[in-house]
Amino acid sequence: MSRPNPSKVPTVSEIPSEIPLSREQAEVFQAIEGTRQNVFVTGRAGTGKSTLLNHLSWHTSKQIVIAAPTGVAALNVGGQTIHSLFRLPIGVIADNAIDQSDQVRKLLNTIDTVVIDEVSMVNADLMDAIDRSLRQARQRPNDTFGGAQIVLFGDPYQLAPVPGDSDERAYFADNYRSMWFFDAKVWQAADLRIFELTEVHRQRDADFKHMLNAVRHGQVTAEIGGALNAAGARTPPSEGVITLATRNDAVNRINASALKRLSGRARTAKADVTGDFGGRTFPADEVLELKVGAQVMFLRNDSQQDGGPRWVNGSIGTVTRVESTVYVDIDGETHEVEPAVWEKFKYTYNPTTKKLRKDVVAEFTQFPLRLAWAVTIHKSQGATYERAVVDLGARVFSPGQTYVALSRLTSLDGLYLTRPLRPNDMIVDENVRRFMRGPRPAAPNPPAPGLALPGTAE
Repeated sequence: MSRPNPSKVPTVSEIPSEIPLSREQAEVFQAIEGTRQNVFVTGRAGTGKSTLLNHLSWHTSKQIVIAAPTGVAALNVGGQTIHSLFRLPIGVIADNAIDQSDQVRKLLNTIDTVVIDEVSMVNADLMDAIDRSLRQARQRPNDTFGGAQIVLFGDPYQLAPVPGDSDERAYFADNYRSMWFFDAKVWQAADLRIFELTEVHRQRDADFKHMLNAVRHGQVTAEIGGALNAAGARTPPSEGVITLATRNDAVNRINASALKRLSGRARTAKADVTGDFGGRTFPADEVLELKVGAQVMFLRNDSQQDGGPRWVNGSIGTVTRVESTVYVDIDGETHEVEPAVWEKFKYTYNPTTKKLRKDVVAEFTQFPLRLAWAVTIHKSQGATYERAVVDLGARVFSPGQTYVALSRLTSLDGLYLTRPLRPNDMIVDENVRRFMRGPRPAAPNPPAPGLALPGTAE
């Protein structure tokens, strides 16, 4: 397999999504586009948060920047990391001075709207630092976020902020009610209109949707637990099923063992990396090793527009041929898969146009595939599977982990468990319960007035 040639590869992120918005998605888009209110878009897995974000990116008339807490999350939404965009140091920022160059100040002054994806991974200190950065750059010290609009996407029931070392944890314990973004001090003075998308697009079966919602809220009854365990106790098929595991070492062991069992010569594709990625936070394997017969998962949606997509993020297939491109069989139909380009962006201020400019500063070119006999639950985020083996190991160690795993599936018929689910697998952070039980997030239809966070000013 040859090295991917970036000069021949279409830039996938330049192709806008043509997926039509549902009525509730369209109403949230209008709330963002037609007002300057701060907005939090949340909802269960599969309710189309990513679709709405992509639509906003392509169709807004505002000067927006899109940011995310991690490098891979930023690549996936065509944005920039929060720390890079705001030039913030890593770690707790607290009340330390924030250095800003003229270029950064001009950039932050030009922004109408800051969009943050996967906001549940943003801690309270970082949210307050964003607020201070915008106030300082825009010279509006008395206006929250310097008068800019903040739009947040994420589901606190799925991903949590990652605790730092003992000193950082002690700082949060002394200064914040919790680490979560919604406990940042800025929300004591800023309103946040909360929309909870309710229409689940991933699952069709009402009973399975009900079960998943119970897992999400940690309200699994004996009846629901019994139904999940009964379905999961079946023997999985030998092909076309992926294992979702809690630990990296388990995933690596399963994939390496399965690849080794295949006959034939392994072929290797090394990614082409240009520019500065600021570390090795790549969206796919830098070195991808494949054999004919390998089970693979697609890492992004198909860029083909005519005739509909041939695959989506999370589709499972089997490698049938490896040449300069890779041929993958999906449900009996073979498709030629070419390398894809992930672009790393940087926002800058254009003094000529006095507008934001979004420049590509690095590119990662690789086949959008990963060995997929197994994947971590964390890396399965956003993917959809028809069948999966859920391996929770000895215990679940992170809030939302069980919910993320189960909610990847389109139906209960595709669930296989390596062990029965236990009550202590349903971990929900009590701070999330408190936040989501505050003034109830508004369903987008009918439009609701702005809702403030619990304990904040109206």
